[in-house]
Amino acid sequence: MQYRRLGSSGLQLSALSFGAWATFGGRVARGDARNLVAAAWDHGINFFDNAETYANGAAEQVMGDVIADLRLPRDGFVVSSKVFFGAVDKPRPTQKGLSRKHVHDACHAALKRLRVDYLDLYYCHRPDPDTPVAETVAAMDVLVRQGKVLYWGTSEWPAERIREAHEAARAGGFQAPTMEQPQYNLLHRERVESEYASLYADFGMGTTTWSPLASGLLTGKYNEGVPADSRLASEDYAWLQRDVLGDDASRRLVRTRAFTALAATLGVSPAALAIAWCLRNPHVSSVILGASRVAQLLQNLEALEVAARMGDAEWARVEAAMA
Repeated sequence: MQYRRLGSSGLQLSALSFGAWATFGGRVARGDARNLVAAAWDHGINFFDNAETYANGAAEQVMGDVIADLRLPRDGFVVSSKVFFGAVDKPRPTQKGLSRKHVHDACHAALKRLRVDYLDLYYCHRPDPDTPVAETVAAMDVLVRQGKVLYWGTSEWPAERIREAHEAARAGGFQAPTMEQPQYNLLHRERVESEYASLYADFGMGTTTWSPLASGLLTGKYNEGVPADSRLASEDYAWLQRDVLGDDASRRLVRTRAFTALAATLGVSPAALAIAWCLRNPHVSSVILGASRVAQLLQNLEALEVAARMGDAEWARVEAAMA
């Protein structure tokens, strides 16, 4: 495993990390969840990502249980949560958003579910148009000063809102956001590579990116249609199918087929190649992996070896295939 600093902070994260979205608390049984966390830990992963909204808190409950069951040393791993969407269906106004109250309540609920005394990383899962940014910054600062959060950040915030948060932190003498958690893959790259460019230089922000496989699209599993047993075939994820497959103008499937054909030519799995591409970006502190089976996780971890042996000529072919 490789380890990278979280932006300009001193925190070292595994270059590949493990997240619980769409798996823990639902599709993956508790025993399988334990095996996944154990395999991740055994292969050097030290960052485990979660959120209040994943399976309405059940994902955090499962992750907390299996980490405790495995007796992982608390000083050896990093765990995160995110606040915004709430942890119940049809949340009331105070059960969602980024108000001081919900940030406070959600943090304490996550601590209980994850069975830890503090969160290493705590993200504002989306911007909240109903709460002043300065209020959210102040609420996060309180949690940091109380020792309940070590680093806080944002997820899928526009650059101007992140800059506003830094300005509010400077004006109030508060802890500023350290990191962003954006989607980043070969089909979704403009925000990380262009929109956030000034944030890295001005504030030393790091990124913990998600969906390196574009929700499985870059593995080639949807090249010939959506399998009936796949996540995209589920009614619960109808919205995701539209986002992942795109429309005719986006040519996402056409580009994916070209990419998977190139991976075969290069003799690597498309999943490992897609993840390795993400690792090339020096502003990526950690790439969050999602897996429902240990074999799938181990295949994704091959990205480290692929990244080490791929040269500029091969990466130029990847870029050409996705053009």
